[in-house]
Amino acid sequence: MPHKHVTFHHPLAFWSGCACVVAGVLAHLPMLAMAAPMHYRLAGMPMDRLMLAGMALVPLGVLLSAYGLMPRLAQMRRTLHAERSPLPFHVADQAPLNREHWKLVIALTLALAVDVMKPATIGFVMPGLAAEYGISAATGGLLALSALIGTTVGSVVWGRLGDLFGRRATILLSALMFMGTSICGAMPAFGWNLVMCFMMGAAAGGMLPITFTLMAETIPTAHRGWLLVALGGVGTSAGYLMASGAATLLEPAYSWRALWLLNLPTGALIVLLNRYIPESPRFLALAGLEDQARAVLLKFSGHQPPVQDLAPQPATQAHDAPRVGLRQLLRGRHAAITGGLMVCAVAWGLANFGFLLWLPANLIGLGIDAQASAALLARSAILALPGIALVVGCYQRWSSIRTLVSFIALTTAALLLFFIIGALQLHSDALTTAATVLLLLSISGVIATLIPYAAEIYPVHLRSTGAGLIAGGSKLGGILGALLGVLGLFEHFMLSALLIALPMGLAAWLLARRGIETRGHGLEAIQRVLSE
Repeated sequence: MPHKHVTFHHPLAFWSGCACVVAGVLAHLPMLAMAAPMHYRLAGMPMDRLMLAGMALVPLGVLLSAYGLMPRLAQMRRTLHAERSPLPFHVADQAPLNREHWKLVIALTLALAVDVMKPATIGFVMPGLAAEYGISAATGGLLALSALIGTTVGSVVWGRLGDLFGRRATILLSALMFMGTSICGAMPAFGWNLVMCFMMGAAAGGMLPITFTLMAETIPTAHRGWLLVALGGVGTSAGYLMASGAATLLEPAYSWRALWLLNLPTGALIVLLNRYIPESPRFLALAGLEDQARAVLLKFSGHQPPVQDLAPQPATQAHDAPRVGLRQLLRGRHAAITGGLMVCAVAWGLANFGFLLWLPANLIGLGIDAQASAALLARSAILALPGIALVVGCYQRWSSIRTLVSFIALTTAALLLFFIIGALQLHSDALTTAATVLLLLSISGVIATLIPYAAEIYPVHLRSTGAGLIAGGSKLGGILGALLGVLGLFEHFMLSALLIALPMGLAAWLLARRGIETRGHGLEAIQRVLSE
């Protein structure tokens, strides 16, 4: 099959749906433009007919495009019931990095940066939004909670969709939802912002595990580890930079609404990049689309392999047993690994969205004034920045599982150090800085390796589901962190540090005992080890 394997199952439906989404968003702009003399304030205004028509066009367009991305029913049945693929993926796994790999890496990094940018924008939107709608900061915080719940749901649901309908299809579906939720920038009522923020969060949470899954299944074995970790580090940093840059450039002149409207062009960018985002050859083989799978393997192998290398081969090994469903995530060695990763993910969410958010206030409680506290945190963040290079180097050159366990253990140690500082009332800037640097470095290392590792250790028919489940766990921890913060847990500095350190330590123990090495091993070889 030629290079045109990057196509759609129903092209007319997909592009018609895209047109409907764009038209629906544009239908909101005339009313917004009329509010320009009032600095784009729309709160309390009734929706005109054009805007209502646009609101109907957006979901219609998303549904049309989703149909265009979905395989036909016969292909879906093959996806659900096919045996292990007989194709020899070593053809591409042993290839050097080539131009096609770098195109994919750049496209997925941009997609992940856009993905991170969406929820990161909420922090810049909330002050202007609260002022326009006349709501309290606590009520405005519902926007962040809505997005966080959306990311949790999206990670799990999109992960499953990625295994049923394909990695590329779910990435593009997320992009379309980004485009559609840009109408949030023209909503006259706060309630609609909550709904759209949930949908935006669902799309953002869903794209994260899918990008790692597609990368893991396409990049050669020798380079898979470091590129997966680098994808997360660079994509996350670029996303936050894009969010802050857009707020600085656009918000003063066009109000907070401009930041939501950016969802249209940034989502469209991912759709336009679709030609550089092929479907995973492993998913294609699993779905019974072997000709397309061979075409992708040829594209990424960098040369014309011998004919016998691309010919189907009988599945004769003992591990080629019929696939089982989601229960496989909780069976055998997968069960212990899934348990360890899930406990780690939830604990990471508690630390990142709970303990760290309350850390400035708790530092003041230790006797450090507000200005010095802010300076200390900024200095610690700068000192922790080189950590991503350390994570990449360890994951690639040392060990994937040992790197993950080490950073989980370091997070546990940092939290216990804070517990000791609080218990002994140690008022030392040097010690507090050391603990803060260690915590920032270690939790960055945990999240940088957690999802990539999850994308490597699950079988192809559950890889996206497993990665989505672990990503959802980190967001679930964030929701719990927000709720526990409201209940006042994080005001008790020592108790909160200890309560998060305990599950972190448990996760490190579980993964140290049952985790397996993925560095330098093909994805199929990893599954053979797990099935023994």
